[in-house]
Amino acid sequence: MAFMTTDPADKPRNETEHERLDRQFVELLQGFRVAVTGVQVLFAFLLIVPFSTHYEKVDGVGTALFYIALFGAAFASICFIAPVFHHRILFQLGQKPLLIRRANLFGIIGALALMASMTAATTLVVESVSEEAGWTIATAAVLLALCGYVWFVQPYLTRLKASRPKRPKTT
Repeated sequence: MAFMTTDPADKPRNETEHERLDRQFVELLQGFRVAVTGVQVLFAFLLIVPFSTHYEKVDGVGTALFYIALFGAAFASICFIAPVFHHRILFQLGQKPLLIRRANLFGIIGALALMASMTAATTLVVESVSEEAGWTIATAAVLLALCGYVWFVQPYLTRLKASRPKRPKTT
């Protein structure tokens, strides 16, 4: 992408190892704050769905979609919140590199759970209002593909490109 005009490797941060670890951990937690807000709203919505007046009409595929959405949101919440408690319990034990690796893993797993939850919840709504199964299947496929590409494939491809050795420029 042409958003960056300079190579980040050209500008070292001049930070100590401890400062780098602190920055990385703060950046991870800041990302989780954004994600967890969305997960909590989705989770709260899903918790009240069974008490709505038309929930008894949900059956079969709809029930399965509801459970996937509900448990996916719960699992995503657990993953996004876990690094905070790990930090509190391991505070001042020199475990920051471990905390960063775990937080990164929790973030990826949480994103997968959120992808499943969002896809199932949206597909449940489409399944409930549409008479055609095609719309339900298309909704699930499009959301899974979109989340999968934007959240995982695109950054992975960028990571691969960034990790390739740079070719020397020829004149």
